[in-house]
Amino acid sequence: MTTKGTPGRMVRIDDEMWEAYGQLCAEEGTSRADDMRRHVHARVAAWRKEQGIEPPKKRVVIRRSKPKSD
Repeated sequence: MTTKGTPGRMVRIDDEMWEAYGQLCAEEGTSRADDMRRHVHARVAAWRKEQGIEPPKKRVVIRRSKPKSD
């Protein structure tokens, strides 16, 4: 698990391409991981729309603050 609670994934990309991709993402002000996540989400959303598949409902998390103790 990663720090945000999502499983880590492994991809195989040669060193030269990985370095260039890192430079590209840095110039765009993002990380490689965030760029890949956005790409995957966009591709899956387009595929679901094409297939007529409803996107999953977003889970809403409500956090309550703890009452202050005196």
